[in-house]
Amino acid sequence: MRHHDTIRPVSSFSRNVCVIGGGGHVGLPLALTLANAGYRTVVYDTNRAVLDRIGSGAMPFMETGGEALLRSVLASGRLELESKPDPIADCEFLVIIIGTPVDEHLNPNLTTIRRVLDECRQWLRDGQVLILRSTVVPGMTEHIQRYLASHGLRISVGFCPERVAQGKSLEEFTTLPQIISAFDEETMRRIRALFAPFTSELIELEPREAEMAKLMTNAWRYIQFATVNQFYTLATAEGLDFARILHACRHNYPRMSGMPSPGLTAGPCLMKDTMQLAAFSRDGFVLGHAAMMVNEGLPAHLVTLAKRRIDLGAASAGILGMAFKAGSDDPRDSLSYKLRKLLLLEARSVLCTDPYVRDGSLAPLDRVVAESDVLFVATPHPEYRGLQIPKEKVVVDVWNIVEGGR
Repeated sequence: MRHHDTIRPVSSFSRNVCVIGGGGHVGLPLALTLANAGYRTVVYDTNRAVLDRIGSGAMPFMETGGEALLRSVLASGRLELESKPDPIADCEFLVIIIGTPVDEHLNPNLTTIRRVLDECRQWLRDGQVLILRSTVVPGMTEHIQRYLASHGLRISVGFCPERVAQGKSLEEFTTLPQIISAFDEETMRRIRALFAPFTSELIELEPREAEMAKLMTNAWRYIQFATVNQFYTLATAEGLDFARILHACRHNYPRMSGMPSPGLTAGPCLMKDTMQLAAFSRDGFVLGHAAMMVNEGLPAHLVTLAKRRIDLGAASAGILGMAFKAGSDDPRDSLSYKLRKLLLLEARSVLCTDPYVRDGSLAPLDRVVAESDVLFVATPHPEYRGLQIPKEKVVVDVWNIVEGGR
């Protein structure tokens, strides 16, 4: 099959795929990839402003190669944008980008996904395949299969987790293995055929195995970051230079080469997914809870380090970077905002900046540097690497990228 051939849906459906919640960071890159592979693809999202932006050929967030591909698939006619659920009835595959967030008790919250299914139920049809894409607690795929059956719907459900790095989805869809799962071989065959045109390798699991694999992947990363953040906290609490220690541990020593650098660890996935695994274990996942306490406690430790060097109550504080990771425009669940809340209680004033995040409360970088007595490097954006800061300023740089992390 040529890359741009249109793939015909089965005779009972006029379109191939509907991506429900398809205007966001997870859904839109997948929709573009599907349309580019030849599928007639519908993006269903209730955010009309986001759909208007997409329809104009502009990506609503940063994604390498996204804008060019968006314009291409719009011109091809294979990508449709809808704010109402009616086209769901015409699609053979439904990919739902609604995960299970954690509530105030750090337990999975099933309200959103149930509400979306209830709202879409009248457009669901026998013979469709519903694919859960966002992270879910183990057992959720089976729960959704039972839910559909209880309403008399013969719809097959599978879980095929998204495992790409935000901002690099289009590249990694074609280079990383895709986990797929289903409850029966016929559904697995159909899902296999859906992903095969653009995925380098498919890994087939049972649904609970796939759900567990996704949670383990994110929890593993979260624990790795927590480990080095704990080392950083221990060393800097004693006034030691952690950058020198870390260099000594890793330099030409292969058994330590995989240790990451310390830094604020958050975003829309890692902590949430670790807590879902903890809830699934009936709060027996002690490593996950410990990692959460370390990572969530790092902003307070950075404030403590600053207070050792300056009278914070009389100082103006500046935060460099509000996105949850470097080179991103996504501030969701960023610990930079937790740091800001702590500093608002401690410092005379607080200024924040970010080269990518759209937030009217942010100030230009040069103003933040000029007007702040103490600067916190919260996100290691490339624009901050080697940034020259006047010697009289106090710099708290957990990432060690500004003037050697003074």
